[in-house]
Amino acid sequence: MKMPQSNPVSLWSAIAASGNLSSRTLVGLASKATWAELVQGSILESEPDELRGKSILLATIDQFRAAAALVELDGIARRIILFPPDVSREHLAHVAKTAEADILVTDQPEIPSAHHGIGRVIFCNQNITPTHGERGTQIETEWILLTSGTTGIPKLAVHTLASLAGSAWQTESSQTPIVWSTFYDMRRYGGLHIFLHAALTGASLVVSSAQESVADFLARAGAHGVTHISGTPSHWRRALMSPWANRIAPEYVRMSGEIVDQAILNQVRSQFPHARVAHTFASTEGGVGFNVNDGLMGFPADVLGANPLIEMKVRDGTLRVRSSRTAFRYLGADSPILKDADGFVDTGDTLELRDGRYYFTGRRDGIINVGGFKVHPEEVEAVINRHPVVAMSLVKAKKNPITGALVVADVVLKAMTGDNSAGAQQCDILQFCRSELDPHKVPTAINIVPMLTIGESGKLVRRHA
Repeated sequence: MKMPQSNPVSLWSAIAASGNLSSRTLVGLASKATWAELVQGSILESEPDELRGKSILLATIDQFRAAAALVELDGIARRIILFPPDVSREHLAHVAKTAEADILVTDQPEIPSAHHGIGRVIFCNQNITPTHGERGTQIETEWILLTSGTTGIPKLAVHTLASLAGSAWQTESSQTPIVWSTFYDMRRYGGLHIFLHAALTGASLVVSSAQESVADFLARAGAHGVTHISGTPSHWRRALMSPWANRIAPEYVRMSGEIVDQAILNQVRSQFPHARVAHTFASTEGGVGFNVNDGLMGFPADVLGANPLIEMKVRDGTLRVRSSRTAFRYLGADSPILKDADGFVDTGDTLELRDGRYYFTGRRDGIINVGGFKVHPEEVEAVINRHPVVAMSLVKAKKNPITGALVVADVVLKAMTGDNSAGAQQCDILQFCRSELDPHKVPTAINIVPMLTIGESGKLVRRHA
């Protein structure tokens, strides 16, 4: 289904105009509805006229309720602010004030007890209630996505349905049933992109839940016949450590959100030999840039000029993007400027060109300075993750009075094999690093840990970020 690009089109009207609504479903942890029920009903304890033209802060725990509310609110609300559950409540008042929120939509009774400067609270129902009300005139709603700030206070990036769903509008509906799922939370860009893609291309969608384990999610996704699934490399490393990974048999696997190294590409292809495996560059501010389908980390240099609708270039070592899919601006008088004078978004992702292919080396703000030498943690992790006993790793800085910082690594091992002790594994990993890395990049210590923290964004939690 290709959607019109001219006049403002709401998510509700786009879904309503598509076909097979009764055969496509949105599946949550404890709720399920067809797309027909979503467009013919309401999950909110309110009337459309009460919501019309308002700035609405959407703060739910349950992803199913968030999805249903988005279908209902887009085209009616002036602005929808997506507040992810993992963002500290201490930021809620700041976000509400910056986005001029009039109404709080939530499934959390405890939120209204605090004073957040929002005049009205509307609760979500447990289930979709059939309605016959007219929606009236549609407007183009602003979608506000939260993204991390250097001070810990979230920045508010402004999108519209058109900028968020641009790639979905260029995709024809499949002639065979597709069931999407994602490890991402849909209040984050990666999850929202999959939600909109499913809604606009005639697919079903199984959403994850923070209330279930990885094993339970994989079992539920498998039970619903998921054919397409996405997540960060960290999501996939954690999933492949679970024996329940064999509960899903996807036709298509996509990775995004973090640097995709060759080790995780190979592991996913080994686990799902019949699946197409791709990785995508996308960011909250920069939108979707490109897909890579050749099974190799990095991307061919000619990708930068391959799509006339998405302009990309490398300047001062970082990737810059200009397209109709980028965010428009940040909200707030004190917010930084999102785009340069030419309209490009600086993604902050650093690149290195080798033999006609670009490789992501890390984040500009994540460099470790070792005695004047720059070290990208992700580059060291990519080497460590290639070691056959390593499941995943996190490289970080340790303060040092002489060099300023040293490189250390926390490592999660795969199941121990043979008589090798953890100490022997540490020595072997260090030796491997010495053979593959410049001396200043080699970790001074390998710490074997039982697990690494993965945030709700699906990314490894890095203390510098």
